[in-house]
Amino acid sequence: IGQMSEVEELTREHALAWYKTWYGPENAILVVAGDVTAAALKALDKGGQIADQKTGGGHEAQVEKGLKTVMITSALPGEGKTLTSVNLALTLSESYGRRVLVIDADLRGPSMHSAFRMSNERGLGEALLEHGKLSFVEVSSNLAVLPARKPGPTPLAGLTSDRMAQILEQCASQFDFVLIDTPPVGVMPDAQVLARLAGAVLFVVGAGSTPAPAVERAIAELGGPDAIF
Repeated sequence: IGQMSEVEELTREHALAWYKTWYGPENAILVVAGDVTAAALKALDKGGQIADQKTGGGHEAQVEKGLKTVMITSALPGEGKTLTSVNLALTLSESYGRRVLVIDADLRGPSMHSAFRMSNERGLGEALLEHGKLSFVEVSSNLAVLPARKPGPTPLAGLTSDRMAQILEQCASQFDFVLIDTPPVGVMPDAQVLARLAGAVLFVVGAGSTPAPAVERAIAELGGPDAIF
């Protein structure tokens, strides 16, 4: 994948932005449609590096339409999905003053605790096994993180359980936005499972590095282009 038009052709959605990242591939594309546009655009525009964008929608429309849970994923590792999750969380909480929760749902290869420099001793893995209080870590007055913690013996079973749906419902009742960082689609089936529970999916593609067939397969496994919001 080397051009925004290629992503749009594969997904039948507008590519929101082409932006530089501070690690991995030099550039990445965030594919999104619907009313998550303004918030995602703000998240990427911290350094004023956006080269193109889709207009319309807006943060106010997101709130009005009740969008609460957003899953962020990619086809392959190293495409910038976690960076996108972090930037989006910071923008929604700092620029818009919304209460935001980031859930690290990559139980096999968690990284959100490293990004926010916090412990990974308690978190989602524990909550899936027990029905106690969720162990949120407060980053600021408007931003919290639910780390992944070490998973149980069957991580996928936990993510497909009724308990996972209950956790997301509880989190959505406590926060304005819940961002779910998942494993890449091409690595584990976890993202496909969680996509069914999220209100929207943000799909990150490494520009100039991700093979088009990998993107096609990932989109198909998520349910086709209509699954990408």
